[in-house]
Amino acid sequence: MGDITKGQTTFYSNAEGYWKDVAPTVDGMLGGYGKISNIDLNGSKAFLQKFLGEGEGKTGSGCALDCGAGIGRITKRLLLPLFSTVDLVDVTEEFLEQAKTYLAEGGERVGKYHCCGLQDFVPESGRYDVIWIQWVIGHLTDDHLVDFLQRCQKSLRPNGLIVIKDNVSYEGVVPDDVDSSVCRDLDIVHGLVSKAGLSIVHEEQQMDFPKEIYQVHTLALR
Repeated sequence: MGDITKGQTTFYSNAEGYWKDVAPTVDGMLGGYGKISNIDLNGSKAFLQKFLGEGEGKTGSGCALDCGAGIGRITKRLLLPLFSTVDLVDVTEEFLEQAKTYLAEGGERVGKYHCCGLQDFVPESGRYDVIWIQWVIGHLTDDHLVDFLQRCQKSLRPNGLIVIKDNVSYEGVVPDDVDSSVCRDLDIVHGLVSKAGLSIVHEEQQMDFPKEIYQVHTLALR
């Protein structure tokens, strides 16, 4: 058990060390692929708008949470235009400090900046209409991801949604020693979602990304 705990600690501390050395820019957030940001955000907006609106079963637009938010790239272009209030959570303090400048316009509608790893973060119960988790689940162990999704479910408002948008591997779990993360295949992600007691409401593949990067899938859960 000691070795497992030690391995987990290293997994998380190595990732924190990696991100501390990354420039607090859109290009830094996207690992040098800043040019895909518009395609990504347009795809996310089209996905999310399927659920938002007035009427029975529709997801509200009161408050969203941006997980692994970095400098607020997604908050600025996707969440703030659609929600009254947005909270950010990220493990890197420098990114959240930069977010306050990057989000200057509309930043008064940011509710809270949480500096915390998702493995330790407990979202406020019943606060969120949408919890957006993009390009960060690979930084959580399987058990911590399941636990985090369960905590997220408890923090949803009625008809709320958890959205995961992330790389998927073709088969199995592919480790990335550079940023201390893993990339899971879709079957494994589905299994962890199910283990957390969540259902997949809708799922899509993000199109028009460069062919050399992993496929990216978006899953709406509740």
